[in-house]
Amino acid sequence: MSTAYDIRPLQLHLQRNLVDIDRAFTAAGLRYFLVSGTMLGAVRHSGFIPWDDDVDIALPRADYERLLREWRTLLPTHLEFISAEQDAHYPLPYGKIQDARTTVVEKSYRHYLGGAYIDIFPLDGVPDHRLARWWHFTRYLFWYKVLYFRFRDPYKHGRGISSWLPRAVQALFSRESVHRHLRRILMERDYDTSPLISEHYNRQRRYFPREVFGQPTPIAYEGAMLSGVACPHDYLLEEYGDYMTLPPIEKRHQHHFYYLNLSLPYRDFAPTYHRWLNGEIADLHKT
Repeated sequence: MSTAYDIRPLQLHLQRNLVDIDRAFTAAGLRYFLVSGTMLGAVRHSGFIPWDDDVDIALPRADYERLLREWRTLLPTHLEFISAEQDAHYPLPYGKIQDARTTVVEKSYRHYLGGAYIDIFPLDGVPDHRLARWWHFTRYLFWYKVLYFRFRDPYKHGRGISSWLPRAVQALFSRESVHRHLRRILMERDYDTSPLISEHYNRQRRYFPREVFGQPTPIAYEGAMLSGVACPHDYLLEEYGDYMTLPPIEKRHQHHFYYLNLSLPYRDFAPTYHRWLNGEIADLHKT
């Protein structure tokens, strides 16, 4: 199970990396936007939502693809861009920039070892016709669910009926084929010519007029000037509704990472992690 940790050191660590990313992207001419809870935090708190422990940014597809190709020369040496295009064992349809000086195991059942990360979403066009848009998201969400079961531990909830579906998915679909289907759907429409745009964020069917993103617009975040969407009110109203009202305490969620160490490089931790995967170690937190 996950262990409790002081959230503020993680927030400040991620903020330093976010400033490094902003400098690198600005120097390279890459467009990016704070999105999701990070954009909400910028508007409502001028920084992190107090209980939030991640950072979300998004790049128009052309910029995302350039980052995919050139990240080794664009980013500082301690930061790495990871994605399914580079690693078939990566379990998500969007990328992350991770800090190689740190260690994170996000979920005990999602067998992927890396560093403290910032989520990187590609922004893609979606159909402007309602029926075509419904079909687009339906296909995307189907393959997103297949991806989840492809990477999930089949025995997360025991060896009974609940294990049948992930076992069937893992027998029928390779990691590469699932990622390939998702990528093909996401890239059907060009960001720069589509009137409607989506982050394709997890299981949501949310989309925005492209003008809501517009040109990256300066906004204060933890004392630094970063890039937000052009129309933050329209974006956050669609994303969250009454976004300036704090949610009740029981709905203030954080990740509760299974394992987190901000001073241990994940490559140094890898031998211990693989011994845990092989059942030689019962609890990572006691290593």
